[in-house]
Amino acid sequence: MKDQDTRTGQSRRSVLWAVGGLLAGGVAWRLGSWVSPAIAEAPAGSAPAHPLDWRPLTLSKQDWAKLMSPKAYNVLFEEGTERAYSSPLNDEKKAGTYVCAACNLPLFSSNAKFDSGTGWPSFYEPIEGRLGTSRDFKLVLPRTEYHCARCDGHQGHVFDDGPKPTGLRYCNNGIALHFVAEGEMLPSLRQKI
Repeated sequence: MKDQDTRTGQSRRSVLWAVGGLLAGGVAWRLGSWVSPAIAEAPAGSAPAHPLDWRPLTLSKQDWAKLMSPKAYNVLFEEGTERAYSSPLNDEKKAGTYVCAACNLPLFSSNAKFDSGTGWPSFYEPIEGRLGTSRDFKLVLPRTEYHCARCDGHQGHVFDDGPKPTGLRYCNNGIALHFVAEGEMLPSLRQKI
């Protein structure tokens, strides 16, 4: 009986992995369709290193400036900061995914969002591998700035005063994110061009 239960569990996991792979493949196609085919296509015979083939984008600052509002551009590519309590995403409570406002790479799950009381959307952990970090000395004391791993768009700063389980607070500029409710399709960058 135990062997049968083990095989049933393995079979269920195999089905879940297969469905997950199909879904990831569909999202990867959508992500690839947001940028020029030269960027989106993998070299012949190569497999993507990740189910979402989100290689870094190499658009110029002028190209990014054409794709977004001046305020969003200032935050994402000039490392500006929006005014506290100015983003409607600060109060967003629905289930879904927070994606980079520049390139639409999913960065945070709504499951990791919490109310930090700071006036900016805050998360205790990102989706694995989606953020890069650097040191920021703009306020004299060093801070850890984080950015989108795909387009290098500035998102915010991470602090060590967050809730369990990580103890971290990813304090994000709301204008640097788009919220995609559970069950909705990710927006296409082509609609902005």
